[in-house]
Amino acid sequence: MELTDADLVTRVLTDDDQHAFGELVRRHQSSVRGLLRQLTRTDIALADDLAQEAFLRAYKNIRSFRGEARFSTWLYRIAYNCFREDARRRKELVGVDEEQWQGQQDPQTVDPGLRHDLMHALSLLPLHERTAVVICCQNGLSHDEAAHVLDIPLGTVKTNVLRGREKLKRTLAAWRP
Repeated sequence: MELTDADLVTRVLTDDDQHAFGELVRRHQSSVRGLLRQLTRTDIALADDLAQEAFLRAYKNIRSFRGEARFSTWLYRIAYNCFREDARRRKELVGVDEEQWQGQQDPQTVDPGLRHDLMHALSLLPLHERTAVVICCQNGLSHDEAAHVLDIPLGTVKTNVLRGREKLKRTLAAWRP
């Protein structure tokens, strides 16, 4: 029988079982890295650095995990906070350099592959919409869980997902041959 995330967390807390934490990392590293790659506009090196920082923080702060949400939700919150702190350091948070960055994008550089089109279309969304879409649609969190991760009201998450998905539909439809 495979252990649940809650079982593994218990082992880490009671026995300081590093193998149990390693299993948690193995289970969640690709989704955390994927989330961070979307948030960093596919900057793989930065996303990997932030993912590593998120897992280090999770290990150091695992005693603060109360089990009120899924472990993955708690972990996404840590990863998102790592991203926000890095963005603040770089002065790239929403509204600061977002419009300037979008103005520098050249739509002619898009490859014909659908995945690349989707990744590019996601990168064109404002950060708050991109984050909500990635967390809910790509990582499968509920709107409630996303509100917890992002520390914003539930209605704001729903609005950001709706607006982001509509913009993605329009952008991708415009690229259709």
